[in-house]
Amino acid sequence: MQESRVSNASRNIVFGMFLKGYQILMPFLMRTAMMKFMGMEYLGLNSLFGSILWVLNLAELGVGSAMVYSMYQPIIDGDKKEICALLNLYKKYYRIIGTIIAVVGLALTPFIPYLIKKDVPSDTNVYIVYLLNLFCTVMTYWLYAYKNSLLVAHQRNDVASKVMLVTNTFQYGVQFLIVIFLQDYYWYLVAAIVTQIFTNIITAKMASKLYPEYEPEGQLPREHVENINGKIKDLFTSKLGNVIVSSCDSIVISAYLGLVVNAVYQNYYYIITAVMGIVKVVFDSCTAGIGNSILVDSEEKNYKDLKKLTFITAWLTGFCSACLLCLFQPFMKLWAGEESMFAFSAVICFVVYFFVDQMNQLLLTYKDAAGIWHEDRFRPLVTAITNLILSIIMIQFWGVYGVLWATVISKVVVGMPWLFYNLATALFKRNMKRYILRMVGYGIITAVVCVITYFACTAVTVGGIIGLALKAIICVIVSNLLFLLIFFKTKEFEDTKKIVLRILKR
Repeated sequence: MQESRVSNASRNIVFGMFLKGYQILMPFLMRTAMMKFMGMEYLGLNSLFGSILWVLNLAELGVGSAMVYSMYQPIIDGDKKEICALLNLYKKYYRIIGTIIAVVGLALTPFIPYLIKKDVPSDTNVYIVYLLNLFCTVMTYWLYAYKNSLLVAHQRNDVASKVMLVTNTFQYGVQFLIVIFLQDYYWYLVAAIVTQIFTNIITAKMASKLYPEYEPEGQLPREHVENINGKIKDLFTSKLGNVIVSSCDSIVISAYLGLVVNAVYQNYYYIITAVMGIVKVVFDSCTAGIGNSILVDSEEKNYKDLKKLTFITAWLTGFCSACLLCLFQPFMKLWAGEESMFAFSAVICFVVYFFVDQMNQLLLTYKDAAGIWHEDRFRPLVTAITNLILSIIMIQFWGVYGVLWATVISKVVVGMPWLFYNLATALFKRNMKRYILRMVGYGIITAVVCVITYFACTAVTVGGIIGLALKAIICVIVSNLLFLLIFFKTKEFEDTKKIVLRILKR
């Protein structure tokens, strides 16, 4: 079973990384084309509507996470009848969710202009743009979305990755032509809608081919449905909190500072989320395996695994933080130009935000894998409300910097301590003070490594692409060498080396 989990996670990581690299490069080229041929206002508008529709996705209520978690045990038991009944329930819920999003989205249409302070493109009708985005979102739920749960629960994320690779190639190809030759934002959105439809249909077909024995049929016992509904209710506040944190920053910036500032912010945030996305592939690929381990292995074994993954995450996140600190501004200067850049102090804010978010994401992975939703139901909401209040207050004094620091403060002061407590009491049944001190230590070490790497990069006086490449080489060598010197005698390093060698042999 242990080997199977490692094998599945390894395969998912490989395919997930490949897809994520593709998904980073292609949207990057798309943003570049939009800046050149259509203008910064369209980037800001695109980000704003993406955030609004993410808020509407609140209607999903965490159904997907609850359903996938509910499949872990029947998969272990080989209970096909229960899995089919779960699929049937999942199908019904997603149809209801799609309808709710459509109705609420249409009701919000008259209020859309009030979320844009200025910089609306003169040839764009914000209502039409919003409705096209809304239709794309609704279709994701109405077209076979429930089938994807089979792939996730069986740790076959690589299948969905392959499908997305093909469909995204079609989307980006068409959108590039539209941006360069037509410069029409409406057709740009239509291409996204068509792609989403094909992605859902093909993914469903692949899931049916791999698991033909599972079809949405049958009914679950009433008490089982009530148990799932209870998990969904517990996940609601978590979903609401994540929506506020992920979406409201962009909405607040657009409402207070305008679309152009929002576009510049989103350029920086795009790079941050691109790196986060690469790291998230590791988390997503391990979640089902962690959930399986929690069900079949001892608490002590799972706690040791947590420490191993924390070490891996700290090293990977620390390396990425050093690269971001040193390469952000030179890259933005080449890509967007000096007129579309923030000061270096904003880069420091983004790097702190990145590190805190990734260490928090590790804890969230364990929380989701263990299904600790009832105990954790109020934490995300309280954290998010704190973040929103601080953002609205601080943006008026410090602009974009205030929004970033509001997120960091809310997570460090409210979210993470609460999450530590929930994991300690509900999963590991132990005092986690030593683990918390270990994470603080990783943060201090990362700060030191970032500073040393940054000063090493100042030795490069050449500008342009050559200077960026030289700094990138220095970042890779210096930061990883420092981490190696600090950790090479630790038990976590030895355990990680064994895991890496095992994966490479496969």
